[in-house]
Amino acid sequence: MQTLKTWAGRSKFEYEGNESQGVEIYYGEGHRVNITTNHYSALLNHFRGRTVDIGTSRDKPQRGSLGEWLQENVTRTAIASYVGPILIHEGHAVKTDNGSKIKFNS
Repeated sequence: MQTLKTWAGRSKFEYEGNESQGVEIYYGEGHRVNITTNHYSALLNHFRGRTVDIGTSRDKPQRGSLGEWLQENVTRTAIASYVGPILIHEGHAVKTDNGSKIKFNS
């Protein structure tokens, strides 16, 4: 189990797994969400080589953002603030200088 800070760094969450196993995210008071291996691979393929908004808004993430993709493809729950740090920790992306964008590896 890994413990990371959310995208904004205001709180912590835990996760286990990786691209080949799928990822289970644990946050808040007993909440959890699963990202399957298929969703994880699709996400990496979709964003490969791109720099996009993180899209952490709970109700209206920016068009084309990671958050919008997650809400349309994985869960309606806003999880970009957890997935962004996981992608960085796993070596798939980096946070850009202004902090509102994520740059995916090619």
